[in-house]
Amino acid sequence: MPPRIPAPQGLRSLTLCMRPTPTPSAAPSRLPMVQAANLSMREKKKRMKRDPYGWAQAEQRKNAHLKRREVIDKERQASWGDPVHGVTTPFVESFDTAGQEPFSKVDADADEAAEPRPLPTSPHLINYLLTKEELAKAVEDSRRLTQPLTGPDSPVSDPTREAQELEEHAQKHAKAQEALQRITNLQNGSAKDRKHANIRRCIESFGRHVTDHSLENPTKPPARGHVPREMPVRAGPDTGSSEVQIAILTTKIRALALALEGPKGHKDKNNKRSLRLLCHKRQRLLRYMERKERGSGRWQHMVETLGLTPATYKGQISI
Repeated sequence: MPPRIPAPQGLRSLTLCMRPTPTPSAAPSRLPMVQAANLSMREKKKRMKRDPYGWAQAEQRKNAHLKRREVIDKERQASWGDPVHGVTTPFVESFDTAGQEPFSKVDADADEAAEPRPLPTSPHLINYLLTKEELAKAVEDSRRLTQPLTGPDSPVSDPTREAQELEEHAQKHAKAQEALQRITNLQNGSAKDRKHANIRRCIESFGRHVTDHSLENPTKPPARGHVPREMPVRAGPDTGSSEVQIAILTTKIRALALALEGPKGHKDKNNKRSLRLLCHKRQRLLRYMERKERGSGRWQHMVETLGLTPATYKGQISI
C-alpha cells in the first residue's frame, strides 16, 4: 500500500494519498449497472396505473392478442398433426381389419349423424401368407387327387356303390373346403396374422415394382443439366424401399398405439418404449426420404395415403 504523508497541524483533517489515478479504459463497458428492462417495465406499469383509461386500453389489446394467438396455435396444431397417428386416412383405418371390412366402424359414443365411410379392401388376401387363388387351386388339386375312380379303372364294378362313393366324397370335400375357409379367414386370425397381411398390403401399395408403373411422375424432376440414368428392372417385389418400410412401421405404430390407448395402457411401460422407438425410426426414414424424394410422385402418394403430417418427421417426438 502506498505510504501516507502526514499534513501540518492545521491541515490534520486532510490526508493525501499517492495512489495512481485510474486511467479510463479505451472501450467503456456497455454492460448496464442495473436491469433497466425490469425497471422500465415497473415504471411503465406505474404510469399506466396513473392513467386508468390507458391501462384498460392496454389490457384490452393484450387480451385480443392472446385470443388471436390461441386461435392461430389451434390451427397450426391441427395442420401439424399428431406425431404418432398423423391424420387418420381410410387406408390407415383399414389396418385394423387387414383390409377385410368394406366400411369403418362407428363408435357408440360418436355423433348420431356419423356414418361409416368406405375403406380400401384386399379381399384376395387370406391367412397363412396365402391368397384366395392359391387356396382354390390347392383345394381343386386335392379334390382331383382324392376323387374315387370310375369306369374301367374303378376297382368296384357296382355302379350303385360308385355313385355312393362319389356322393360321400363330395360331402367330405365340401366339409373340408368349409373348414379351410374358416381357418384361413383373416377375421378369425390373431393380431400377428393381421400384421403379416398388412405388410403384404403395404408391399403391394407402395412397392416400386408397382408405383413405377402406376404413378405419373414416380421420381422427382432431374436437376438442370443432369441426365437421369436408366435404372435396372426389378427382379421381384420391392420390400426394401423407404416408402415400404415407412408404411410397415405405420401399421405397427397404429396397432401398438391403439393398444396403449386402452384402459390399462398407461401401465405398459415396455410397449410405450417400443412405440417411441418405432416413431423415431419412422422419423429418420421420413427425413431421409424427404431429402431424397421430396417433390416426386412417390413422396406425395405416400404422404397422402398414410396421412403423414410434419409432426411425424419434424421436431422432437416425445410420447
